[in-house]
Amino acid sequence: MADDPSARDERWQIRIRDLHKSFGAQQVLRGVNLDIERGRINIIIGGSGQGKSVLMKHLMGLMAPDRGQIYVDGQDIIGLGDVAIAKIQRKFGMVFQYAALFDSLNVVENIAFPLLERYHLPKQEVLERVRDLLTRLDLAGMSGVEQKFPAELSGGMRKRVGLARALIDRPEILLYDEPTTGLDPIATKNVDEMIRRTADDFGVTSVVISHDMASTFRIGDRIAMLYEGVIVASGERREILAAPNPVLREFVETSGAVHFGGGAS
Repeated sequence: MADDPSARDERWQIRIRDLHKSFGAQQVLRGVNLDIERGRINIIIGGSGQGKSVLMKHLMGLMAPDRGQIYVDGQDIIGLGDVAIAKIQRKFGMVFQYAALFDSLNVVENIAFPLLERYHLPKQEVLERVRDLLTRLDLAGMSGVEQKFPAELSGGMRKRVGLARALIDRPEILLYDEPTTGLDPIATKNVDEMIRRTADDFGVTSVVISHDMASTFRIGDRIAMLYEGVIVASGERREILAAPNPVLREFVETSGAVHFGGGAS
């Protein structure tokens, strides 16, 4: 980790230092230290209740820590006012666990929603941007897809529409909350490929919260494990597979998808 996290660094886009958060007597984050690499897929793994979702809310400025810092491109976002934090939040796009699409809106309306809420853009410009994303995410070729409602889409398609909505405002950083939850193996593989292609094609920094070990080791450039409120291991895939931490080894190997000394099954 760099000595001065407040200095803009071309490698690390987000730096988290000594982040603490409690809810009453429950300590959720106990001093998280983590660097998120720019333009790569960074995956944070860990069991239920270990603080992954709480950490993600801090990254987006939706929650304030008890103490600690989060630097985004060298700027500490903790304690910023409403206007300043809103500017930082523009750098982020969020892909929710179950896509979180609006049931009463069709595909085009769901994707366009962030633009229509924030800006007064001509409808034709908005439609062109939506259709461009549909093409780039391999949805444009489907008959009548623009007018379909969420209930008419498969799980994998809903994920793609949710991703398009997250990308419509051209963010620098994409956050994914358990993107493969509830999907069958083929759909999971397709979502993994979607995340990989999005990182490559759009040049975004990806932060993925996951407990899917097969997906993690298939697409993750960097992997970190959050356990009992701290990062117990962090590094490239090969570094994680060589890590001696017993908690990490048990968590990864219990999945059956990955074995230390080898790779994904």
